[in-house]
Amino acid sequence: MYTSYNVYMVRTQVYITEEEHSLLAQMAAETGKSQSQLVRDAIDGMFARPSIAKRQSILSKAKGMWQDRTDLPDFRQLRKEWDR
Repeated sequence: MYTSYNVYMVRTQVYITEEEHSLLAQMAAETGKSQSQLVRDAIDGMFARPSIAKRQSILSKAKGMWQDRTDLPDFRQLRKEWDR
């Protein structure tokens, strides 16, 4: 998470729909968190997740990383056994 207790807060204003406001108020009541904290949590969560492009780049780099290993079992054979 990007925030900590010793961080200077900057006040900002956002526009949300009435439905979003209602859902945010309901979640605040259910969790005991302030609406502001819920918005900060959502922003932190958005930035903590890698983007789709970043995930695809990571997966692309990992592709085939075990293809030349000889110490692994034959996974195709194992899968055939599991399918029985």
